[in-house]
Amino acid sequence: MIDWNAAVRPGARIGHAIETHDSIGSTNDRALTALSEPDGEGRVILAELQVAGRGRRGRTWESPPGRNLTVSVALRPRLDASQAGRLGMAAALALRTACEPHAALAIKWPNDLVTADGRKVAGLLLETALRDEHLAHVVIGMGLNVNWRRTQMMPEIAASATSLLELTGHEVDRVDLLRCLLIALDDEVTALERDQSPLDRFRQASWLDGRAVAVSLGGERLEGRVLGVNEMGSLVLETDAGRRVLASGEVVRVSDPAAVIA
Repeated sequence: MIDWNAAVRPGARIGHAIETHDSIGSTNDRALTALSEPDGEGRVILAELQVAGRGRRGRTWESPPGRNLTVSVALRPRLDASQAGRLGMAAALALRTACEPHAALAIKWPNDLVTADGRKVAGLLLETALRDEHLAHVVIGMGLNVNWRRTQMMPEIAASATSLLELTGHEVDRVDLLRCLLIALDDEVTALERDQSPLDRFRQASWLDGRAVAVSLGGERLEGRVLGVNEMGSLVLETDAGRRVLASGEVVRVSDPAAVIA
């Protein structure tokens, strides 16, 4: 029996309590509900199995019980609405920091963690609400492949994903990993609220810079070369028609024979 309470951080903003579920619909939905409860801000919602987990752009998130980390945290950040992109950068950096003792990972815009050859290890889903010019709240959902063997993954993702176990050759202590993640996330959010931008560190960790990509914007598809990200976390793309700045989008192809798309 896993003692998740060993990752609790008494008195801290993020991780002062950990609420665990063997099975739940969506950790993001529960985190949002918890935000209206006493001491709900910063409470960690952890599930071994999500039956209605969400990924980016409406995709489902599937993960077997007992293998990975699936957690959500709801916050009321003291940030302007314009800082939403930087908060996404900060959350991705926190997840990367937690993984650093086990694997050197890069960030694939907007906030996936990938190996050098582009295999996905983790992803984030941030759901925000605005009030006037400020962020009323944000739910940060994080899914991290920890002790999941590729032979056990669904065929549709096995070719483009991996896990910390596969990268290290041994199982990783999920409780210790969670505690490291909560510390890093608390530090990143605090720094951002103090107007310390994560941009330089995000750029150093970026996987897409210089690569030729195709980006889906829903009804439009753009192709070009990635120049980097701007101050607000938007992707800067050089296309045949000129430079485009993309606040959102889905990278659907990378023109690098060593790269795969998760």
